[in-house]
Amino acid sequence: MGKRITLADVAARTGLSASTVSMVLNNRPGSRIPEATAERVREVAEELGYAPDRTARGLRTGRSEALGFISDEVTITRYASAMVRGILDAAEERNHAILMAETDNQARRIDNAVRLMRTRHIDGILLGLMRARQVDLPADVGGLPVIIVNGHVDGYSSVLPDEHQAGLDAVNHLVAHGHRKIAFIGRAAEHLEPRISWTIGRRLAGIDQAMHDAGLGFVHEVHGADWEPELGYRGADEIFDNAEATAILTANDRIAFGVYLAAQQRGLSIPADISVMSFDDEQLASYVLPPITTMQLPYLQMGRVAAEELLARLDAPLSGAGPDGPPGETLVAMPLIERGSVAAQGAS
Repeated sequence: MGKRITLADVAARTGLSASTVSMVLNNRPGSRIPEATAERVREVAEELGYAPDRTARGLRTGRSEALGFISDEVTITRYASAMVRGILDAAEERNHAILMAETDNQARRIDNAVRLMRTRHIDGILLGLMRARQVDLPADVGGLPVIIVNGHVDGYSSVLPDEHQAGLDAVNHLVAHGHRKIAFIGRAAEHLEPRISWTIGRRLAGIDQAMHDAGLGFVHEVHGADWEPELGYRGADEIFDNAEATAILTANDRIAFGVYLAAQQRGLSIPADISVMSFDDEQLASYVLPPITTMQLPYLQMGRVAAEELLARLDAPLSGAGPDGPPGETLVAMPLIERGSVAAQGAS
């Protein structure tokens, strides 16, 4: 077996100090090392086949360089799997591993996942949710830093989509295209319950504020808590029978799928006869004809931001920074994905 390549070997080959090489290879923040120097260190390390001794480093720093990601069903849901990608990308850039566990919304499995991860001496926990809602974290996390991704747990910081701004942006997009006769499908009192949704109330508040600011009211509203195509189909039929809408705003993409079917069966063209705007950006939203203009849930960015915030907390003691402040929320913008379902409307 060949000799293990050490950090000292990389330093000797580059002619730099071991501390400089260590800062580069460990991606230490605030090192102020010129990029050309850092690139030279990385090239030599790769050429020599250097691999860090994480066990030895852990003994020195008290860190395992591993984070735990516990989710309800994110890792098995293609729609939200971008959250995992964002976490993995941020962790990889900092040479951290990710241990993942799926709980299927069972408190017992959350307890087991936390207990298992603590035996692996992880440095912190990310708890990710498919639907942004308030949940409990019954397990004893042993003082580990925890960040909630797309949800809320009392006493912990969270990273959430900026739903209020998305509601504003959706209505403003329709208004900017000349629409003043707008119908809406999907309001439901149940969604204001925090354990059902922590953010939908904000989405609706943004929608209502933008309508008010534009001096508008919905020409027709269809209420419903089950945000599936059936609601969109039934709601669109009701709108077509009772209102002269030029645009339908739906609370999510799945409702919009039903609107598409109802319009097709009536021989109506989207967007020539009726514009459709939605939220979430499910994968199928880009495959219907025309593809749906929608406000995207930024799962990828939320995962990245949450991992970066957790890593920053872990670095704080090493950099001499103060302790964490009170738990708070980091809001991530929901991008407008403009496709072909909204057309400009002439003045009415």
